[in-house]
Amino acid sequence: MDGQPGSGGGAGDDDCDAVARAFVEYYYRTFDANRGALAALYGPHTSVLSFEGHAVAGAEEIGRKLAQLPFDQCRHSVSTVDCQPSPSLPGSILVFVSGNLQLAGEDHQLRFSQMFQLVPNEQGSFFVQNDIFRLNYG
Repeated sequence: MDGQPGSGGGAGDDDCDAVARAFVEYYYRTFDANRGALAALYGPHTSVLSFEGHAVAGAEEIGRKLAQLPFDQCRHSVSTVDCQPSPSLPGSILVFVSGNLQLAGEDHQLRFSQMFQLVPNEQGSFFVQNDIFRLNYG
């Protein structure tokens, strides 16, 4: 998608794009304002977060991991959002994000990449099944 609506390459691209962009906007706005609230986006037992190579599972553990990150304040600036329908789990969406992360008190921004697998839930919305985050060095 890379900023262009409907450029994901498959059926349902407009829906995929709309869901991905709404999710990304909500996720990073919430992360920057109240990280603890993000735990509610993950499944209670099956969700997995891999943050810089360290994996934790379940909403409670993911919430704990996010709350214990070694900084208090940050601001995400999203550069690209790409998504694809994921046929292995009907209705699910893969979302890939790249951007910059500004930590409070730091002069330079850090580049990051993050991938989410969003899976439909019984309430007609989505939860984060998988989440992989990496800083990009170099």
